[in-house]
Amino acid sequence: MEHKRLKLFSIIFFTFGISNLYAQESVNAGSGNTFGTGGSGSYSLGQIVYTTNESVTGSSAQGVQQPFEISVLGLGDISFSNNTISIYPNPVADHITILLKDVELSELTYQLLDMQGRKIVGKKIENNSTQIVMNHLPVATYFVKIIKRNRIIKTFKIIKNK
Repeated sequence: MEHKRLKLFSIIFFTFGISNLYAQESVNAGSGNTFGTGGSGSYSLGQIVYTTNESVTGSSAQGVQQPFEISVLGLGDISFSNNTISIYPNPVADHITILLKDVELSELTYQLLDMQGRKIVGKKIENNSTQIVMNHLPVATYFVKIIKRNRIIKTFKIIKNK
């Protein structure tokens, strides 16, 4: 009799217990979609497992957020959509281009900063397409801040390779 109870208990436990296991599930801190001049993508934060797919034309790391835009701050009377300001290519070898769409250029500047926050170069933006030469800089991570009236509009993380 005791053996039958143990067997019945084991069957019930494994039947209901296994259905509630979440071995391949992760709780993410956040997620979203992003759109830019180079395409679109979806991301999630907090995943612990990822895979990388590579081909001759490029690679894709699934399950890992690879940020392009670092921050967008609230600006009160200054408003920009996500597709208004973009920077490419990233990663960069020689130069990056700041591309502005439907943006008033008056009082608009950029700053190129190193990881310690030291300003490398800062200039007034005078055209809708502005290039920043980076071929003389060492391989590292940099930040480009777009500023209007002494207020940061966007900050981009740039990876310099080669």
